[in-house]
Amino acid sequence: MTRFENKVAIVTGGGSGIGAEISRELAAEGASVVVTDIKLEAAQSVVDEIIAAGGKAAAFSQNTAKWEDSEAAVAFAQTTFGALHLAVNNAGIGAAPQKIGDYDIAAWDRVRAVDLDGVFYGLKFQLPAIVAAGGGAVVNMASVLGSVGIAENAAYVTSKHALIGLTKVAALEYTADGVRTNAVGPGFIDTPLVRSSLSPEALTALEAQHASRRLGTDKEVAALTLFLLSDAASFISGSYHLVDGGYSAQ
Repeated sequence: MTRFENKVAIVTGGGSGIGAEISRELAAEGASVVVTDIKLEAAQSVVDEIIAAGGKAAAFSQNTAKWEDSEAAVAFAQTTFGALHLAVNNAGIGAAPQKIGDYDIAAWDRVRAVDLDGVFYGLKFQLPAIVAAGGGAVVNMASVLGSVGIAENAAYVTSKHALIGLTKVAALEYTADGVRTNAVGPGFIDTPLVRSSLSPEALTALEAQHASRRLGTDKEVAALTLFLLSDAASFISGSYHLVDGGYSAQ
């Protein structure tokens, strides 16, 4: 498939996990991909893999909590590949579980700075650049926790809820100019980090909370993301799409 031939994409937080899989699959379908990550070596590793497979990609060091980095990432895409048509604002972090009354202010600020402010900064520079290139699409990586709550995760849950509102505003402002913006809400995804941080009993209990009785995969999130970026989703903008194995259905 070459759904993204002659398109240029930015994927933030592309050095691992969901972002890395989205980067690989965009490149496999013809896109030139700027893989950004706060860890440049991680982004470069994904880029090396893409190039070895015959794709086009370049790595860029980006701390999404700094607006200057978002501006520079867009300029890098334009300078390196000539334009920007697609963006996936995937970078995100969490914090140690804490009740609101005990919540560390620095942790609140740190999570919000990446998970919400960082996406705003990305959109601020990506949207005008995509308009200038003739149009395209953006996907903001929210979470199933953008639609439900979970105790002791105030900063993450709040940021992801707000991110969905930001997505709607971006769609209202830019869809008529040719840029669709949507949000994807992954549920609990099976990653080495998740498996290493949970006991076998806790993992089994978490799986049981899903109608699917399992966790999701990076590929399942990437499949939905690429659909929303593609022309097949031409009448979809300003909406929030879960890929959570039925976690939020109960």
